[in-house]
Amino acid sequence: MSGDYGRAFAALRAQAGEAWRDYTRHAFVEGLGDGSLPREAFLHYLRQDYVFLVHFSRAWALAVVKSETHAEMLAAVGTVNALVAEEMQLHVEICAQAGIPADALFATTERPENLAYTRFVLEAGYSGDLLDLLAALAPCVMGYGEIGARLQAEASSECYADWIGTYAGEDYQSSCSAVGELLDSALVRRLGPEFETSPRWERLCRTFRTATELEVQFWQMGLTP
Repeated sequence: MSGDYGRAFAALRAQAGEAWRDYTRHAFVEGLGDGSLPREAFLHYLRQDYVFLVHFSRAWALAVVKSETHAEMLAAVGTVNALVAEEMQLHVEICAQAGIPADALFATTERPENLAYTRFVLEAGYSGDLLDLLAALAPCVMGYGEIGARLQAEASSECYADWIGTYAGEDYQSSCSAVGELLDSALVRRLGPEFETSPRWERLCRTFRTATELEVQFWQMGLTP
């Protein structure tokens, strides 16, 4: 199941090949859906994902710097707000219920898999333009939207209903659509309406695929507390 997140995302997703399936159908993801994922593994993942979101928010803030229009800046700012005020807050609340206070969450030691992914995304932004940055950011944003929507429809357990509901919910799905629109418009502005024929397209596909592969490693990390 894939949401309608725009033309560019659909093309990048197709180019990612089996890596996309490995990411969105990972054993960790399936364990969320059927409730078989151990709670310890889920909390370990949440702590690492909270640290990830700290850096991810900074990367989206960098998207403001890389923007060329007011509309691009607004889209980036909206995503930063959704990450900091909503998605990170979900992690804080779930961990608090498990006895993990917010200060301990923020002080979580970053695993190598986490560091590799976040620094890859930030480097894409530092060394490239908004297109390079968005290609690195998109797999996380839209992948979680796709996973949430599918699990909402297929889940056989209520164990992780709060997590699934967040990413399947209207607010998150709207964010995915907004990022898809930003990606489409940014590509057309910089490369033209036939952006898939641009010499840059292959590099953007590689960036997207690498970020997808790093997502696979992130899920795998979640299975090994």
